[in-house]
Amino acid sequence: MNVVNKLTPMSSGELMQIVLNKEELFILDVRNEDDFNDWKIEGESIEIINIPYFDLLDGVESALEKIPEDKKILVVCAKEGSSKFVAEQIVEAGRGNISYLIGGMKSWSEHLEPVKVGDLNDGGAIYQFVRIGKGCLSYMIISDGEAAIVDTARMTDVYESFADQHQVKIKHLIDTHLHADHISGGRKLAEQIGASYWLPPKDATDVTFTYNHLEAGHQITVGNTKVKIYPIYSPGHTIGSTSLIVDERYLFTGDILFVSSIGRPDLAGKAEDWVADLRNTLYNVYSSLSKELEVLPAHFGTVKELGEHGRVSARLGDLYKQNPGLNIAVEEAFRKAVTENLPPQPNAYQEIRQTNMGKLEPNEDEQREMEIGPNRCAIHDK
Repeated sequence: MNVVNKLTPMSSGELMQIVLNKEELFILDVRNEDDFNDWKIEGESIEIINIPYFDLLDGVESALEKIPEDKKILVVCAKEGSSKFVAEQIVEAGRGNISYLIGGMKSWSEHLEPVKVGDLNDGGAIYQFVRIGKGCLSYMIISDGEAAIVDTARMTDVYESFADQHQVKIKHLIDTHLHADHISGGRKLAEQIGASYWLPPKDATDVTFTYNHLEAGHQITVGNTKVKIYPIYSPGHTIGSTSLIVDERYLFTGDILFVSSIGRPDLAGKAEDWVADLRNTLYNVYSSLSKELEVLPAHFGTVKELGEHGRVSARLGDLYKQNPGLNIAVEEAFRKAVTENLPPQPNAYQEIRQTNMGKLEPNEDEQREMEIGPNRCAIHDK
């Protein structure tokens, strides 16, 4: 029998469905130990072990002893080559039901999965694009043949294809703040298709390009005139962080408020300065809004936050009961929580900020490398 025919490639999209459906899967990750400990594939029914590739060059016997014979096995590496080699050796050793991840963790980091959030009052809908390997969330608001994208990821072709499928024209690209964990695709896509790019001006003092000011008191109309985006100034993660209320039903919180945590204020080196802003946004500005608003954040921490069909959202009133970051009564305790014992900062976050300012122009490979790693915009990820 041809051994190669028994080895099955698996795409990131297929792996995404396994995670969402909570199917059992055993993963052998052959990256080095440091990379594995920093960032790995997660799922409620996924079991994963790490055996570095260089430990398997002389044979896969040590791996065979640790992987089950009655489960589907996926071998993963950084880019694909090493995992395919190891998977082939496992198949040659007589094991079946073996796959390798096409494109490796780089592909997993870039996969965007569109999930419908809900319908709008006067027609149209909101879709959430789940970047499961990075923990990023972006959105497309569709109404009457037009679309706006919020917190656009770097992989802009996905949005263009989705817009074509739904026969809508992208008119607005909106960043709720200057991102530090991923490279925004908003300005690039806006320039390519002749759309408007929006950014909070307080985050844009050092940018090298022109943009539209995303400010409280203004509104952005998408399609039907009754579908309007109202910005709300909500600093804390950055000094310019601006939330959006859409259709009086949805609250886009950027990196200020997540389902299980709150945003960190230290990625621009201004933690102590921005603590008061963060607390005011969370405990005063947001608390004055309708508790029926559906919160749509720009990130999530773990797959546990993924709800129906992979959607990440929560009712604002429920978050005030359940989210620990919204229940720190003593101000000094809050200050300590958001400035001390924080997770490591995102990979290459300073370079990412510079890129989003227009000051650096890394090539595609450099951009991929800068973004590798998990989401670290929250004060904790559990």
